[in-house]
Amino acid sequence: MTTRDPTWINDATRRLSLDHVRTHTVDVAVIGGGITGAGVALDAASRGLSVALLEARDFGSGTSGYSSKLVHGGLRYLARGDFPVAWESAVERRRLMETIAPHLIRPLGFIIPDTTGARRRDTAAAGAGVALYDLLRRASGLGSGVLPRPRLLSRRAVADLVPSLDTPALRRGLLYWDGQLIDDARLVISVVRTAAGLGAQVLRDVRATGITADAVEAVDTRTGQAVAVRARSVINAAGVWAADFDGTLSVTPSRGSHLVVRAERLGNPRAAHTVAVPGHFGRYVFVLPQPGGVVYIGLTDEEDRDADGHRPAVPQHDVDFLLEVVNRVLDRPLVRDDVVGSFAGLRPLVGSPHAGGLEGTADVSRRHLVKDVPGEPITVVGGKLTTYRRMAQDAVDAAAARLGVTTPSRTTKLPLVGAASRTALAALDAPARLVAKYGTEAVAVHRLGGEHPLLAEPLFDSSPITGAELLFAIRAEGATSIEDLLERRTRLALVPADADRARDRAARILAMASESPPVEGPTP
Repeated sequence: MTTRDPTWINDATRRLSLDHVRTHTVDVAVIGGGITGAGVALDAASRGLSVALLEARDFGSGTSGYSSKLVHGGLRYLARGDFPVAWESAVERRRLMETIAPHLIRPLGFIIPDTTGARRRDTAAAGAGVALYDLLRRASGLGSGVLPRPRLLSRRAVADLVPSLDTPALRRGLLYWDGQLIDDARLVISVVRTAAGLGAQVLRDVRATGITADAVEAVDTRTGQAVAVRARSVINAAGVWAADFDGTLSVTPSRGSHLVVRAERLGNPRAAHTVAVPGHFGRYVFVLPQPGGVVYIGLTDEEDRDADGHRPAVPQHDVDFLLEVVNRVLDRPLVRDDVVGSFAGLRPLVGSPHAGGLEGTADVSRRHLVKDVPGEPITVVGGKLTTYRRMAQDAVDAAAARLGVTTPSRTTKLPLVGAASRTALAALDAPARLVAKYGTEAVAVHRLGGEHPLLAEPLFDSSPITGAELLFAIRAEGATSIEDLLERRTRLALVPADADRARDRAARILAMASESPPVEGPTP
């Protein structure tokens, strides 16, 4: 890796980008540094348009960093008859897993348990849904070498993969496969860095206060100074905050809560499993094993207009609901003391819940909206993480039409920074854990540990994460604070006790980085 890698983002490149937007008019200004805004910036930059991306805090610090971390084909949407969303999800999943980010996504097996208490009608419906889901996989072009075909498992096979299930009540299980992100916040950072490598000016800690069709008024939250961005088009991709810039939008914030449990408490499962929510057809709670020895249990789906979009609280009734549902199938029920962390994200759903609906925002469509009214900023909102690329393409198509640009989107075949074929990734001379997190950059991160003993050591005894990963986050991934490092670059803060153990070493590495600041990237 060269010291002037154009994909690096840090304080030095931020200063250069600030200088650039103060003196230049850009083709596209994008508001919001979550996955949608990052995708818009990348799509526009890949078409040769000049871009400024403005994020009020850290990239991925809102909803995009607190999802279930799945790249899925939309089985739930099939159950609800929303075939367009399911098909779009399946197509985008193939692109992500094969070309765009194969290093960040791994196959994850899901087991639907068939228990003695289950109604045969429900079991038959689940089987038919999975068969149709696999048909979508094949129709999308995603081969079984990436996501295997579904199959029936014996009771013993299910217990081997998911030891915590109530084995005496099991008859068998249905195994299907989907995609799991190594980390959703890392996907956002990778998209942002790829956009930066194509010339986008990416600015964190710059909060938009007002937008028009051709200008953005903003403030640098580090200094309090005003930042005026001139643009030939402006795209509002602010997620749950999109309506702050357009009072005509109807955006329903939906809270998706998750619990974090130590994997050993559930027998170190090697597959995810689903638990049907009683009385709600097609709605499930997922038990999702993660890298790092934890399991996520989620998720809820409730309207929440009062929550902080960056730090939505997980109310006690969400904890109780998730534990109650999942305990229906566990041999040893979980209790509150087993919950070592929790998190939630607010999803921006377009529209309002159906009148009299029993499931709150669970019955609101996940389709996205691109609002393109002459004389106003373009707005893109709704959708879901898996389909971010298509959302971005549609938004930039609208901007390109305004600009008279005919260059089509290139992002269906544009790999993100670190991406390579699975064969090439397997051949890298770096630990597999780093390859799964950084792709081709794993070698550079691994070598970084040789610069100082503090960088080679784990952050604490039971953690595989080393100081080198934190220094790389500061030099190349835009991290500027302990919060950035623990909450989004490593996700240690999802278990507060682990974050506390790493905090002192993170502070030392942050100080080390400030003593030898990163060299500046290429001149804009």
